[in-house]
Amino acid sequence: MSSKNSVDNSNLDTKAFVSPEYIRNRFASIMSDMYKNEVPLYGDLLDLVHDINDTVLSESAAIKEQLANTGEITRLNMERHGAIRLGKPYELFTMRRLFKVMGMFPVGYYDLATAGVPVHSTAFRAIENTALNQAPFRVFTSLLRLDLIDDNNLRERVETILEDRQIFTQKALELIEKSEKQGGLNKEDAEIFVQEALETFRWHDTATVDYEMYEALLKQHRLIADVVAFKGPHINHLTPRSLDIDKVQANMEARHIPPKDNIEGPPTRKCPVLLRQTSFKALTEKVTFKNDNGNGKMGEHKARFGEIEQRGVALTQKGLDLYNELLGKTRKAIGGSPNAENAAEYNKLLQENFTVFPDNYAELHSEKLAYFHYFTTEKAKNISKDRLFRKEDVPQLLDDGYLKIEPMVYEDFLPVSAAGIFASNLGTDDAKRNYEGTSNQLLFEKDLGAPVYELMKWYEDMQDETIQKCLAELNA
Repeated sequence: MSSKNSVDNSNLDTKAFVSPEYIRNRFASIMSDMYKNEVPLYGDLLDLVHDINDTVLSESAAIKEQLANTGEITRLNMERHGAIRLGKPYELFTMRRLFKVMGMFPVGYYDLATAGVPVHSTAFRAIENTALNQAPFRVFTSLLRLDLIDDNNLRERVETILEDRQIFTQKALELIEKSEKQGGLNKEDAEIFVQEALETFRWHDTATVDYEMYEALLKQHRLIADVVAFKGPHINHLTPRSLDIDKVQANMEARHIPPKDNIEGPPTRKCPVLLRQTSFKALTEKVTFKNDNGNGKMGEHKARFGEIEQRGVALTQKGLDLYNELLGKTRKAIGGSPNAENAAEYNKLLQENFTVFPDNYAELHSEKLAYFHYFTTEKAKNISKDRLFRKEDVPQLLDDGYLKIEPMVYEDFLPVSAAGIFASNLGTDDAKRNYEGTSNQLLFEKDLGAPVYELMKWYEDMQDETIQKCLAELNA
């Protein structure tokens, strides 16, 4: 006799299941609508980014062709990344299960403590190239490092507060379990699931703590207050992808969108690398705090803002080491993170320091500084079939014009940039804090309930997959 928890799959029509891509796109769409309703400036930001993307595509045939070749052009205006901050291991463990229903998996480990933010993080996203192009939604997900709260009494109070909260609805938990047991969800269940999951990410203007506790949390770190003082991990930004972030930055004021002082990441380049980010400043939002007399005390909180990103080519470890060296050299020269006072000096110095970083794809490829997609050319149709081509033949095949390359977009995140966005948006010096805690990927993965995908290996595997596809076509 089967146990009461087992599922009889004998009559299960798995063809009725909708794809994870369908669920992911549906969830991203309704979350975007919710955020637009909660933060109207976000809608203005989307309009600006779409207008600039359309202009870039109409004016640059090369960029349009590149995006068409890599399959990114169809996803461009649907692309979003969000960010949430969790308070306890159970929340991270369950969030992994929730995102898995949407075909999203943890990629990379990020220690933000070194940048003055008491969290460690991963990014949940699709891990197949086709799945990414069909539904590129991703969520940068951070877990609070309670060990970095230096006030023992406050840390114990925080643990008690977090222990008492449940950020997932009962129906969402039931549908996560149902998906795990039967291997998917049908359309009806998927629609209920995305609506229930959305509740976890919704903004609540009533705090779960009194104002005195909020102030104590704020004194420790603004992010700690944001994580602990509310019912759940409200989505704090949804980021569209721009093809020209400099134009976005220059045009935000004209749309009455207040920009941060500086674009985070690498300087302006002909061949963008990694990730460049800017944003509008965090909103000051009215919040009701608990009060002994039951009436509640009105106050304010800053957390949610509007971010924009421009994604460039993914860098190899060699390329990333060079990037970090040049970025570090620039920041050291100005005495730390850029701000309103030194933004012009910082940008000038950053541009100068990056002149040693090759700014054409051929050189980035030949020096093994970046990852690329490989494609066969029209010429390859007439290639001689008198030998079997192998991986070691790829450089010569490129030189002879039988293969071509296109940049592989960086799908992930940059901790220093994330910390810079946080600091400038909230007007805080928290990012200058020096946490003595060390990275702890093993603990993060234990709390997560699974290992994270290795960042560099993922790009290496994706690049190799395109090489093998090309060799199969040439040898067919």
